[in-house]
Amino acid sequence: MNYDVIIAGAGSSGLMAAVSAGESGAKTLLLDKGDRLGRKLGISGGGRCNVTNAKELDELIKHIPGNGKYLHSALAVFSNRHIMDFFERLGIALKEEDNGRMFPITDKAKTVVDALVNKVRSLGVDIRVNSPVERVLYEGGRTVGVQLKSKEIIKASSVIVAVGGKSVPHTGSTGDGYAWAEEAGHTVTELFPTEVPLTSRSSFILGKELQGLSLRNVALTILNAKEKPIIRHEGDMIFTHFGLSGPIALRCSGFVVKELRKNGGGEVKATIDLMPERTADELFSETLALCKADSRKTIKNVLKGYYPERMLPIMFLKSGLRDDITYDNIPKGAWLALARVAKAFPVRIDGTLSIEEAFVTGGGVHLKEIDPRSMQSKLLPGLYFCGEVLDIHGYTGGYNITAAFTTGYNAGRHAAERAMELAR
Repeated sequence: MNYDVIIAGAGSSGLMAAVSAGESGAKTLLLDKGDRLGRKLGISGGGRCNVTNAKELDELIKHIPGNGKYLHSALAVFSNRHIMDFFERLGIALKEEDNGRMFPITDKAKTVVDALVNKVRSLGVDIRVNSPVERVLYEGGRTVGVQLKSKEIIKASSVIVAVGGKSVPHTGSTGDGYAWAEEAGHTVTELFPTEVPLTSRSSFILGKELQGLSLRNVALTILNAKEKPIIRHEGDMIFTHFGLSGPIALRCSGFVVKELRKNGGGEVKATIDLMPERTADELFSETLALCKADSRKTIKNVLKGYYPERMLPIMFLKSGLRDDITYDNIPKGAWLALARVAKAFPVRIDGTLSIEEAFVTGGGVHLKEIDPRSMQSKLLPGLYFCGEVLDIHGYTGGYNITAAFTTGYNAGRHAAERAMELAR
């Protein structure tokens, strides 16, 4: 059977591409190599599915540090507001949580996946699961269909590659689309893990002294070789047995990878600001006043309610302070050093977990070779790319899924229009 549009991959971008192609009236086939549609979507947002982010577009794009500006054209057609309206029209009420994150009020990703799949079915799109694509077929400088691993050939004048990146491979994202892109003559920029925990060989990490300690409302800064800040994020984090995790550690990860590449590996210095809203001088004065008010208590006992208690032995060591002294014996120079450690607690970062353990893949199909309006290849007519296979990556919090939905919508619409024009 011949189709107007074939979509390889039924994740966020592929399902949205199927919706827009189907709404455009194209005879559409959606293929997925797994036995279930929307698998990665089903585990996103901690299983609650953060469908988009409500921030204004300029602010939203700032939260997509990996080529977010490329999305201006796509978002002009199908923005975060359109995504919200789309799900509301499907009967899914949404709620806004911290930092603009939008969730279904059911708090269940299954609600979102089921609604999307039902919408695709209602538009008459053919769906085939357990149908892995082996390659995209090209003839005479244009796209003509796909060949499945079963060797079955299916013809279509438009093919959309929506198979994702290499992160979270158990959901089916194993990087298949990069080889198809390269076969078509495309450049694939170097892949790297992003939105991934950081690894460290600092002594307190190796000794597991802080394992499991969560910090709230702190700031994490990544420094370059000259000790100049590259990126700083405020929020929550956690010490693990291998390094740092939690929202702000994940947000810094892509910058860590790039800095490690730049300096030839080794380590990158990071600092944790335990109290971003206070200066070192304020910490110095406040803690000194606390010790004075409880002058018979040891500094360890006074400060355990002020700084994270498990960090105190390390902080004292780095400041040259004994923990058993009282107010009368506090050396002012070491006390100022303690305040400075609290403002810039050092951690040596030597890498990240693997790309397979990352939430998002950095790198991908080079954007200079893809039309930003239609998502069509500039090298091979009829070939389209959307979602994580592209060299676009954002922070967690609804930004990556917004990029997937907007590129998927535009790819589906333009692929359908092109195919039906050719069929006339």
